[in-house]
Amino acid sequence: MGWLFSVIIFALDVWAIAQIINTNASNKSKILWILLIVILPVVGLIIWYFAGPKSNVRL
Repeated sequence: MGWLFSVIIFALDVWAIAQIINTNASNKSKILWILLIVILPVVGLIIWYFAGPKSNVRL
């Protein structure tokens, strides 16, 4: 069951990084957000969701 949680977190982290790349934020800001998500996958994802730059792409 732990591997399922890991796969879900990994997929969400990849999605969050793709969203960060698609923002108008500065490159420095993008790199810092991506590093936060890579270093702290769960906590970084939660922090990004509430405080991070949002993508310009609308569905």
